[in-house]
Amino acid sequence: MRNALGFLLVALLAGCAGGGAGASRGEMGDLAADDGEVGGISEVPNPTPEMAKASGQSLATLQRGHETYMLQCGQCHNYMLPKDLFIDEWQDAVPEMIGHAGLSTDDEKAVLAYVIAVKGGKD
Repeated sequence: MRNALGFLLVALLAGCAGGGAGASRGEMGDLAADDGEVGGISEVPNPTPEMAKASGQSLATLQRGHETYMLQCGQCHNYMLPKDLFIDEWQDAVPEMIGHAGLSTDDEKAVLAYVIAVKGGKD
């Protein structure tokens, strides 16, 4: 199962690197997943002080990671929900995706901190 998810991430990256074919070019409300259906962005929790405390990260870091995730990740592919991947898969995929998107290493660290915090720091 983990190999299949890893393959899916690579396929998604390839789509993004190929110019974002199929990516939304409008506002976040234009994304099909934005309508609250299962697997949509409504399933992505906002950072909370409790999440920050449990993860050992600052709330500001988690907020930056959440914002980057919400605004950038859907530009190239469907959102991957933090709960649907193992932490090591996020750790492998996020640096490459951040690089493809032209974002900073601070954004990378924030997104990783956020998705790990959402998972409660465990798989």
